[in-house]
Amino acid sequence: MPARPAARSRSRARLRLPVAGLAASAALAALVQPAQAAATPKPPDKALQKQLDDLVRTAGGPPGVIVLLRQGDRTKVYRAGVSDTSTGRPPHATDHMRIASVAKAFSGAVALRLVDRHRLDLDDTIGERLPSLPTAWHRVTLRQLLNHTSGLPDYSKAPAFIDILRQDPRHHFDSRRLLDFVADKDLEFPPGSQYAYSNSDNIAVALMAEAATGRPYERLLDRLVYRPLDLRQTSLPQGYRLPRPYLHGYEVIPPEPPVDISELIGASGIWASGGVVSTPKDLNAFVRAWAGGHDYLSEKTRRAQRTFIPGAASEPAGPGANSAGLAIFRYKTRCGTVFGHTGNTPGYTQFAAGTADGTRSLTFSITTQTSKTVKPDLLAKLRAVQEDFVCALLRH
Repeated sequence: MPARPAARSRSRARLRLPVAGLAASAALAALVQPAQAAATPKPPDKALQKQLDDLVRTAGGPPGVIVLLRQGDRTKVYRAGVSDTSTGRPPHATDHMRIASVAKAFSGAVALRLVDRHRLDLDDTIGERLPSLPTAWHRVTLRQLLNHTSGLPDYSKAPAFIDILRQDPRHHFDSRRLLDFVADKDLEFPPGSQYAYSNSDNIAVALMAEAATGRPYERLLDRLVYRPLDLRQTSLPQGYRLPRPYLHGYEVIPPEPPVDISELIGASGIWASGGVVSTPKDLNAFVRAWAGGHDYLSEKTRRAQRTFIPGAASEPAGPGANSAGLAIFRYKTRCGTVFGHTGNTPGYTQFAAGTADGTRSLTFSITTQTSKTVKPDLLAKLRAVQEDFVCALLRH
């Protein structure tokens, strides 16, 4: 389809703070060549393609969409719109993008693989592993951090944190000190008594992994996630730059043209809770293993991962009925069940999921933000389209 009007320059971007999304991701927060496959991909389903085209045409909708649907060794790629409104280039499976809170699945993967190696235990507490954190938090366990029942106050909603971002969206935070913004706060509820999605949880998960191993979290990601799954285009940056080429992310407020905010916000302020940059191809490979890869987690750890809290939704909610496990969510749709994670941050909304047997996986990326507080009508439409793609994934 034709390119949209060129975006305004970043210097004119309005920080109406994607702060609804700066508190959703970090509170900050086609393919010409399809992903490699052993068999020739089938052509995209026309009805599914039409839904993506309609999504791009929706007022306030994304300038671009790319979906990878993998069944066995066969990958189908669907795309609509453009990767870059200034050039009209289409989205590619090897374009880099911010995966937002899907990064929480990566910190979960590090933690659970360390559990399998007996370096961590799901009942380890903050007091045991991170005694320098507030005493009031010490009884919180790794399990409770991973399923968002910890009660930790969300640092990304702290007024001091948000004020810094308003003044300088590219401010470089000390990622390992993000919890300092709420260190004077008590728990919001007794650990394990409620579900409350919090960006603080996965910061603490990464810090516990570092404490247990003596290695930086970035190195643990490489050793336990990137290398085993051959994720060659996935990283955890500290700055605001994205590797080239990338899927541009936009603020879209009609009737104004889309504003390119891809590099508006630095990643250091969200770190292990939402700072990972990946590609559709890499993310698809990751979620396949995370959802059901037979060799990725032990059977015991996999059972713990899939102990779900009914009705506990990811942010934003994914298709169907949502339930929360350990850094993974269950999505029960009219066609069946998949497991994965969602995320949103200024310029991007993500959904990645796979089947329990690890044979099928889906990534669905759009280039604008939506959540229960940012364009909720768009989110409702997006979830309906995502459910249709899940049905296509599960069809024989």
